[in-house]
Amino acid sequence: MLKVAILIWVMLGTVLAGSAVIAVLTMQDLAASPMKVIPLAALAGFIVAMPLSYLVATKIGHTGGTKRIA
Repeated sequence: MLKVAILIWVMLGTVLAGSAVIAVLTMQDLAASPMKVIPLAALAGFIVAMPLSYLVATKIGHTGGTKRIA
């Protein structure tokens, strides 16, 4: 399950970091000092994605254990 969580984290971290950077660039107050705020926003996106990717991986793991009869 850790491998699945890492794969999800890479994808989800990229999405959340990109969304955070776009949000920073659209706000005029935060875009005034981009050299400080943009790396922090990207880092926050990757950090927020860690627990979310673990939750998604556990949901995938719980549904993958059931057997289907087709």
